[in-house]
Amino acid sequence: METGQSRQQAAPGAFASFARFVLCGGGVGLASSFAVAALASRIPWVLANAVITVVSMLLATELHARFTFGAGGRATWAQHAQSAGSAAAAYAVTSAAMILLHQLMAAPGAALEQVVYLSASALAGIGRFAVLRLVVFARSRPKTTMAKRTARPVRATVAHAPALLCSCA
Repeated sequence: METGQSRQQAAPGAFASFARFVLCGGGVGLASSFAVAALASRIPWVLANAVITVVSMLLATELHARFTFGAGGRATWAQHAQSAGSAAAAYAVTSAAMILLHQLMAAPGAALEQVVYLSASALAGIGRFAVLRLVVFARSRPKTTMAKRTARPVRATVAHAPALLCSCA
């Protein structure tokens, strides 16, 4: 029978985490870019981006908890709430990029919008990776790993050592 500690995965290193982050987050981000474009044909772009950002953040946080950072299971409500802060920053970056694009060009094509959106998402994603790795999922790593690094050996003392030395002579 497995215990809670044995089910937890060892946290992957920074490179492996980043590769998994790009795979999971990039996949969700790519799907989100098409979803934003489709939804923006029915509602204002900023609202479409907000809706898709919330849905993609929930999905990505679950993927990152289970796969990217080795948290050992589903994301907690606290992790979702913390992740929402980085998603809000990503929303601000993508929205600002799109607003700037529309200020510079009256009618940019769909391909240019996708390039700008995905570039802004990639930039925001780097910041999001740092926040998720160093803050959101840092505490969910197995505590036994930290205990092994900081544990000091217990030294036993023998109370009658001087008496033994004297009686041997």
